[in-house]
Amino acid sequence: MVITCSDTRTPETDTSGQLIQQLLKDKGHHIAAYHLVKDEPAEIKARIAEAITNESVQAIVINGGTGISRRDSTFEAVDAMLEKRLDGFGEVFRYLTYQDIGSPAIMSRATAGIIKGRILFSTPGSENAVRLAMEKLILPELGHLVKELTK
Repeated sequence: MVITCSDTRTPETDTSGQLIQQLLKDKGHHIAAYHLVKDEPAEIKARIAEAITNESVQAIVINGGTGISRRDSTFEAVDAMLEKRLDGFGEVFRYLTYQDIGSPAIMSRATAGIIKGRILFSTPGSENAVRLAMEKLILPELGHLVKELTK
């Protein structure tokens, strides 16, 4: 499942959500669902709750709402639901981002973890951040992570 959290995007202007879907499809993954939600914790949690009841959803990739502005609440919504955290995802993502853009990388609250046997990734919403996360971290490990969770 792909979820974009944005107060301003529409399905037509959600280039980051479209990029995630395309990159997943290019690697042979099936997109069970796509949602565009406002950056509201209740809406985000509802979509995650929907995902964990859907047998065909093995992974959830969320983009947007990971910054520090007043409206950025994706991290809080996601973090409250995670059963296990994969701190290395956020750490390595920020390291790679730092190499690209420098000190603004510290403002990212990208995170990942496990919820009800599903892997969940939460990335910033910019296309560059999405591409970095998908190509360098998520896609290379997604199959392995799903395999580990279904043992």
